[in-house]
Amino acid sequence: MPTRNRTRNRSSLAHQVRYATQHPTRIAPYLRRLARDWNIRRRTRGDHVAYYRAVMKSDTSRNPRGAVGTPTEQRWNALGKMQFDYLTGHGLSPDDRMLEIGCGNLRAGHRFIDYLESGHYHGVDISPDILLAAQQTLADQGLQHKLPYLTIVGDLRLTHLPDDAFDVVHAHSVFSHSPLTVIDECFRHVGRVLAPGGFFDFTYNRTDGEEHQVLNEDFYYRPSTLAALAEVHGLHARVMDDWEELPHKQSKMRVRAANAAESVTDTAAPTQTAEQPARKKPRKEPPRRTSARKTPETPDT
Repeated sequence: MPTRNRTRNRSSLAHQVRYATQHPTRIAPYLRRLARDWNIRRRTRGDHVAYYRAVMKSDTSRNPRGAVGTPTEQRWNALGKMQFDYLTGHGLSPDDRMLEIGCGNLRAGHRFIDYLESGHYHGVDISPDILLAAQQTLADQGLQHKLPYLTIVGDLRLTHLPDDAFDVVHAHSVFSHSPLTVIDECFRHVGRVLAPGGFFDFTYNRTDGEEHQVLNEDFYYRPSTLAALAEVHGLHARVMDDWEELPHKQSKMRVRAANAAESVTDTAAPTQTAEQPARKKPRKEPPRRTSARKTPETPDT
């Protein structure tokens, strides 16, 4: 992967002028996005969940694939496969119970559903429109018999879910569109639903410079900010370095309960035998730097 410039501030006027000069065909789409942003912010009055629900409604009505940042079938499949390959190579097992926050139209979710035991996949999203698209993906892939749970939520408190329920929680391209108040809410509650030894993987827009946002849709954070926020809620976060080798613009972190993180060693996960309990306590991780399969196209989110 080419070296990434992680210090630029995409919200600065200088960056926007320079970008517009280099990409003049993108000026009109940006202006339409700017007008939509102003209109939705005016209507939702600071409620970010209501704001992003309206964004997803608008995007899904035009193109359900594009609503999750991958407008073509090829990109949609490429990014879904990338997420699936990475997670199954980094600790996800068929007998795990998985919660996917921001499951969208099951871009990666349909692969997880097929891989996991029946009833072990739970997907939540704030958008009813994208969950209708998820139901269609489920039917298109012939996965109804796997009995996944798809639930609309109004926040990230996860109040409808029981304690210690999930071995793996996954949120791809959720925190990249979330202010710190939403991320803080997720950290405050995700530890409750994690099973002993479980982990929470999420992606985010990384900056090593000034933290900033573009409109009310794209947020850029330093990893130290997210790690410190997780620590407030008794969680330990670390950057997944080998994710950076993949053709993807976002970065990834893994979160565990702080006491569980102390007992985890960076060795390959042991093979489970019939005599072992179904829930692994604690879960061990594979080596931090592994060779990762790259897809031919670079997805955007």
